[in-house]
Amino acid sequence: MGRNDLRKTREALLLSKAELARKAGVSPLTIDRVEKGMNCRMETKRKVLFALGFDLSEKHKVFPDI
Repeated sequence: MGRNDLRKTREALLLSKAELARKAGVSPLTIDRVEKGMNCRMETKRKVLFALGFDLSEKHKVFPDI
């Protein structure tokens, strides 16, 4: 399982899991799994980054392991 800062980033932006999931086009369960460090596809990480307002060049701010 990979470490990430998704929960911290999401909470700093005052977004609920459901709001982020809707913006990213994924399920709230997927957001929960990613926050827990479970594996997910690169496409899912890309969707989450864009939904948070980040560019791909800023991926290290949320997913430092990639």
